[in-house]
Amino acid sequence: MSEPQPNWERDVLQKLALAAVQEQRRSRHWSILFKSLGFLYLFIVLFLVAGWFGDDGVGIPKAHTALVDLQGVIASDQASADAVITSLQSAFEDKKTKGVVLRINSPGGSPVQAGQIYDEIRRLRKLHPQVPLYAVVDDICASGGYYVAVGADKIFVDKASIVGSIGVLMDGFGFTETMQKLGVERRLLTAGENKGFLDPFSPVNPEQQAYAKQMLEEIHGQFIATVREGRGKRLKETPDMFTGLVWSGERSIQLGLADEIGSLDTVARDVIKAEDIVDFTKEESLAERLAGRLGATMAKAMGLTDRAGVQLR
Repeated sequence: MSEPQPNWERDVLQKLALAAVQEQRRSRHWSILFKSLGFLYLFIVLFLVAGWFGDDGVGIPKAHTALVDLQGVIASDQASADAVITSLQSAFEDKKTKGVVLRINSPGGSPVQAGQIYDEIRRLRKLHPQVPLYAVVDDICASGGYYVAVGADKIFVDKASIVGSIGVLMDGFGFTETMQKLGVERRLLTAGENKGFLDPFSPVNPEQQAYAKQMLEEIHGQFIATVREGRGKRLKETPDMFTGLVWSGERSIQLGLADEIGSLDTVARDVIKAEDIVDFTKEESLAERLAGRLGATMAKAMGLTDRAGVQLR
């Protein structure tokens, strides 16, 4: 049987002490890391509060062109007035904004949503007269999209852009003959003789149809008045201008519906004279989109929405 090595107790103590020192070092390293991350977080928050960063997290140390995108159908659950208005307000309120570009690529949509955006554009222009707002058209700026665009100081288009469609529609379907062929009977109970207004499963009511056309004419008149107000003497009216037709960007300039050929980059560089572009477009969160769609679904289920929506398209 071998005898214990001399001083083995000292070796064990040294190993324990060394292990303790290493553990302390590891703990100190992690402590330094977490403190550094904490200081970095506070640093970013401080700069955000101080206004050194834009909504997209890009530094804004000097004058810039503020961009707001209006993409897709103008509706409460898509390109909504709330989102566009919030974005425009942020763009105008930033002290380093030299000019605002509203980039539009929309076939139209709700006259209410489009009207709210137009009214806010006019308000912001009066509130910030030193900050110009220009509309830049991508592929299409039709109907409700054009309704919004005429609030801008100038409208820039590509020569092949689609512009116009100054009209109003209310679309739907009729299934009465199909129901007769299938032997299906419609049982609609209402309180109020017009509560089943333009019901797609009932025969057309001439009085209701005439009323709907009158309402469309009224909204169309509002649209025309807005275009005349926004474009002023630049507009060269023709007999077919307000019939719902569309024109190329090149032709729209000739008609006074638009002003010049231009893009986001050329307007920022040559017109606003601020090449740095900062995107202020508000992106709805997943929760906001789901809430909006859930609300629309519930409203339809409860019969609180129109069967045939009025649209500027």
